[in-house]
Amino acid sequence: MKVIEEEQRVQVMEGQWTAESVIKSIVEEGGHDEPFYVMDLGEVVARYHHWKELMPRVEPFYAVKCNDDKLLVSTLAALGAGFDCASKAEIEMVTGLGVRPERIIFANPAKLASHIRYSSSMGVDLMTFDSETELVKIKQHMPHAQLVVRIRCDAAAARCPLGIKFGCDPVTEAPRLLKLAAVFGLRVVGVSFHVGSGAEECGVYARAIQYCRALFTLGAAAGHAMHLLDLGGGFPGHTGSSIRETAQVINAALDANFSGCEVRVIAEPGRYFACAAYTLATMVYAKREVAGKEGEVAGAGAGEGAETHTMYFMNDGVYGSFNCLLYDHQEVTPVPLNTAEGIPRSSSFWGPTCDSLDCVVPRMRIPPLPLGAWLVFRDMGAYTLPVASAFNGFPVPKVRAVVDRRLWSVLKELWPLTENHFAVAPPVAPAPVAPVAPVAPVAPEPHRAVFVECALK
Repeated sequence: MKVIEEEQRVQVMEGQWTAESVIKSIVEEGGHDEPFYVMDLGEVVARYHHWKELMPRVEPFYAVKCNDDKLLVSTLAALGAGFDCASKAEIEMVTGLGVRPERIIFANPAKLASHIRYSSSMGVDLMTFDSETELVKIKQHMPHAQLVVRIRCDAAAARCPLGIKFGCDPVTEAPRLLKLAAVFGLRVVGVSFHVGSGAEECGVYARAIQYCRALFTLGAAAGHAMHLLDLGGGFPGHTGSSIRETAQVINAALDANFSGCEVRVIAEPGRYFACAAYTLATMVYAKREVAGKEGEVAGAGAGEGAETHTMYFMNDGVYGSFNCLLYDHQEVTPVPLNTAEGIPRSSSFWGPTCDSLDCVVPRMRIPPLPLGAWLVFRDMGAYTLPVASAFNGFPVPKVRAVVDRRLWSVLKELWPLTENHFAVAPPVAPAPVAPVAPVAPVAPEPHRAVFVECALK
């Protein structure tokens, strides 16, 4: 039998448990000084079913770039999701799991020619474009492709506005591209858009869908058989967020513009599935106390007079999981795994590399922490692991996954997981994180589960 690497195993518990209790159990085993994640498969499954309940007409095609953790991708594949891939490597990974090519869209409007040829060889025919040069390239390397024209329709506010890079104007450019594709003998089968990653406006989906409806009409006039509508991403995923209002807007817009039409509707959620499913644990391994002006230079003492400022050094930073601060504009809050006592004081948290830019939290007030203290960061599944590097020789955190017994009893019957991948181990007792002023974490709902080990094929 194949030897299973530790990082490939999934862990779950019977009784009540939280991600924090799993973290505490791992830490109490001793000998751990590297950061790690706890991934809750139950969160992924619950979000998939919630999506299908709120938007039954919209098929989720998970955006692999958000988090390409093999277990996450495999779980979504088992649930029936499709996949938004943006490169040869992502297509190779997803098809390598056995996902059929018709469940994949090559949703990168600007593709390398070699990636187009690879997509063709794998039978992934569905792909996006937004320019004349891309049409010429596709005509040369994959004339049988099923094309989706990507238009620009930006949300009023978004964490990462994507329209500045991709998407043609739906009024001045898209109609011309539809006609040009027909001249080239290429098939355009649909329209896509992306309102921006982490969009903060719901109404933008209605505007975009109206544009798409108009382009369906123009496409038909140009001789294209249009049958696919791709709503892109932008759906929130952090704990406490909701897609209910967005779903209501989308459902109403679909009814108003595509009622009774034989149109397949897909979307490309990423952080919606990944963000809240992952909790990161890091350890304080060094600290330095500075005062006055030196504290201000260190990063967080400005405006606080001569108060002593504590710099805490953690075993993960912006070159690792916290690249999300730079690339995804996230804000993170460390919560001590164990109760921290004392008067909150001026503090900052730094990564392990020798780069002075490796600052995770430049300023906050928290009670004094001892060396060896473990910190919990929630909602760390989106745009963290895929971008993390081992810069300066510090390893990318490993993932410990958990799955509920009732979910296990179902998932083990679904490809690509089988019963042979599981083995029962002793349960872990719950150990919730204690609130620490001024950081008052919301206690996660406990789960009922059995401690299980699972290896992917």
